[in-house]
Amino acid sequence: MNNSIDIYSIKSYLLGLQDSICAKLEAADGKATFAQDSWDREEGGGGRSRVMTDGAVFEKGGVNFSHVHGASMPASATAHRPELAGRSFEAMGVSLVMHPHNPHVPTSHANVRFFCAKKEGAEPIWWFGGGYDLTPFYGNDDDCRHWHQTAKDACDPFGADIYDRFKKWCDDYFYLKHRCEPRGVGGLFFDDFNELGFEDSFAFMRSIGDSYTDAYCPIVAARKDLEYSERERKFQLYRRGRYVEFNLVFDRGTLFGLQSGGRTESILMSLPPLVSWEYDWHPESNTPEAKLYDHYLQPQDWI
Repeated sequence: MNNSIDIYSIKSYLLGLQDSICAKLEAADGKATFAQDSWDREEGGGGRSRVMTDGAVFEKGGVNFSHVHGASMPASATAHRPELAGRSFEAMGVSLVMHPHNPHVPTSHANVRFFCAKKEGAEPIWWFGGGYDLTPFYGNDDDCRHWHQTAKDACDPFGADIYDRFKKWCDDYFYLKHRCEPRGVGGLFFDDFNELGFEDSFAFMRSIGDSYTDAYCPIVAARKDLEYSERERKFQLYRRGRYVEFNLVFDRGTLFGLQSGGRTESILMSLPPLVSWEYDWHPESNTPEAKLYDHYLQPQDWI
């Protein structure tokens, strides 16, 4: 098992992944392109943010690359790994969120990342993390099956139990405790992953990163031209509120970025351009809106 860390190869892959995902999402939109904003971090490192707005399909979307380093790990990283306290760190990754106009096209999120924590006189502690999840407003069983089957296909070469483990982790992680409901229909989530050694763990991260557009773009193509009403748009904006609540209250990536002195505009690019909250709103029984809660926001085996 080879544990030699190849930082150059990871960074090269992630930059290429950002390029590939942006190209495929631009093709899926057919109108808008990503504007790039490169930035430097005063404490060390930097990144390049790419944001799409007012496309034919996507109301707003962002695909970020960052590579940052510092003298000490932020609290969000050491809270569940106290042995990392006092170590310097290096972190890099690609993170994205796409918010479509059409309520029948789900919002999607994905990220893949690498962390390394170092301390003089000790072996570095390193790991990969990431995954992707789908947040529909008006769900479709075929979409859910395709999303999860693509995720499973990306996992299977690395172990028969990988998909089941990381699907459950995703269901547990993307859960709004204060609402007692999942954020969406799940997918994959993994962190602290180094169990296969460097080369195979890196290969697993690449498999997940490369499969995201295979999972998402066919769903976009199938749903983007469906007609929708003002009622459906209003429900979409209401449900986007849950997305905002999760990202600002629970998301580790958001907390890590803010606590590590990252670029705020890039960290918060995941927030939708329009969103609404209504006091104590509940869907009427036997409506498409109620079906989201009764069927799609119930963790289940989609395959």
